[in-house]
Amino acid sequence: MATKRGAAKDSPCKMGGLLELITRPWTMHVLWALSNSGPLRFGVLKRQIAGISSRVLTERLRTLEGAGFIFRHYEQTIPPSVTYGITERMKDLEKVFVLLDALARRWQGDGVAASHAVRRSEATSSAHL
Repeated sequence: MATKRGAAKDSPCKMGGLLELITRPWTMHVLWALSNSGPLRFGVLKRQIAGISSRVLTERLRTLEGAGFIFRHYEQTIPPSVTYGITERMKDLEKVFVLLDALARRWQGDGVAASHAVRRSEATSSAHL
């Protein structure tokens, strides 16, 4: 059954809110880039995530900061310097990202792209309905 955004907060599943947050488009890319590269300025982070717009990156950074996954450090210089990095909360989640990275690398090594595996799985699931 499909649910509306925000409905996961009322869900008895404790992971609902977390999954809703990290599965939004570009969110995992942002977290992965900050986890791998350490604190980054906005422009450097944007260059590391090919295809993301400034507007979407700004939205994701604000959401992740509000959720306590990243910090924002502002320095009053000319021009102003804003740096983003991961918090202790993200370091807990970082372990999961490392496992996902290892899985993705293994699947690539096996010659199986993750998107193909997902499409086959979805096709098999819908065929059984």
